[in-house]
Amino acid sequence: MIANLKIGVVGPCSAGKSTLVQGLKQRGYPNARPISQEHSYVPYMWQRITNPDVLIYLDVSYENAQKRRWLNWTPDEYTEQLIRLQHARQHAHLCVDTNPLSAGEVLEEVVRFLEARG
Repeated sequence: MIANLKIGVVGPCSAGKSTLVQGLKQRGYPNARPISQEHSYVPYMWQRITNPDVLIYLDVSYENAQKRRWLNWTPDEYTEQLIRLQHARQHAHLCVDTNPLSAGEVLEEVVRFLEARG
């Protein structure tokens, strides 16, 4: 059942995790959760925080992340986030490149994926 589906959303800072989760909740997925895995040195933190039925990975470039929300971080710190996210990315059911997409397009892609899974 959709309402019971636990959805975890991971990705680097400014990838759109919170925005996607808000959209998913509005579309009938109340158990969607953003997971701030990018700040943890524990590779499987996403499992400990949420242990989702479905894991969505949102990808964003350093340049686009800075355009979306300026953060006082360097390209090396961004790269460190990607390293911390490797385990989650490898286990994600869906990876979405958010760079060329609007927030609405990301939401639609994820909803189509979830609906196709049943």
